[in-house]
Amino acid sequence: MSHRGDNSWQNMVTVFLVTLYENSPMFYIGVVTVCFVITAAMVLGCFVFDVPVILRTSDEATLPTPEKKMVQVTNPFALELGSGSSSVAGGVALGLRCLEPCVLSCFWGCGVRALQGALQGHAAGPRLCTPRRFQEALGLQYQHCQSFHVGRDDREPRRTQMPADLGVKDFGPLPRERYPLVAVLTLAEPGAREAYNIVSSVTVLHVPDCKHRVSARILFQYLLTSRGNVYELKPLFMSGEPPEQPNEAAEPPEPRARESEGEEQEEQQQQEEEVEEDEWSEGRGRDCVVCQNAPINRVLLPCRHACVCDGCVSHFQLCPICRAVVMESFTLSQGGDG
Repeated sequence: MSHRGDNSWQNMVTVFLVTLYENSPMFYIGVVTVCFVITAAMVLGCFVFDVPVILRTSDEATLPTPEKKMVQVTNPFALELGSGSSSVAGGVALGLRCLEPCVLSCFWGCGVRALQGALQGHAAGPRLCTPRRFQEALGLQYQHCQSFHVGRDDREPRRTQMPADLGVKDFGPLPRERYPLVAVLTLAEPGAREAYNIVSSVTVLHVPDCKHRVSARILFQYLLTSRGNVYELKPLFMSGEPPEQPNEAAEPPEPRARESEGEEQEEQQQQEEEVEEDEWSEGRGRDCVVCQNAPINRVLLPCRHACVCDGCVSHFQLCPICRAVVMESFTLSQGGDG
């Protein structure tokens, strides 16, 4: 009896729905209403804090990214590669900008282990704030040392080179046990060492030789503080503006010798990198990769990608560029003015 009753009830419902479908517009209205409610719920669920879900993934939460507290300090040293060719035989030009009178010490053929040991001993032993202490910490594990005095407003590049009478043409096969060049900047006046928290700057450079012809470049840069800390200066990863399209009407350059094509490409790449650095230093081409409407003002850690603004940083726990987990972030400039 129960089974027959269930069938009877199902038949009544079926007859009612068929009758409603054939004779009443309410069925269509009900179907449209249900579809509208479902669509509206999906659309509303796609937006959290006014950020479309298409910009996020399922494994990303909307928790705010912790902000790393930054301490502003004054770095009295600035060193960069100067213009012109660089080689072991011809030397390297170094551009300097110092806020106080400094001493530039250039250690050619510096031992890798000796330098790392000196940096590690900076915290425990005497602070490496003078050229003499650096020489003692290196234990004479270098092939040549050359010093220059640099004034406060002195912008003249200093050219350092390995003496020809030493007969050094290269620094051995890879992996090497010696750095080609280590440039150390220290404050010349004792009073200035007490005024600045940063007491010295260490720059490790590659210099091309007959066995390793890669162009000269800065490998590492370290800042040494009066408290015994050693900080490595790491570049921020930023995406520049798209390159300009070449002018088809312009005349093509004259062909050069085949053996100089590699040097030409290398020089062109270096010029493009310099132009990109200038654009970022002048604040051009710095739009947030998410909203494309605000200037980039946040650096994500530990990947160091500078790609989002203050408004978008709180909606990501994965870097939009490399998809690395974002542990912290810090502000590039106050007020978001880039």
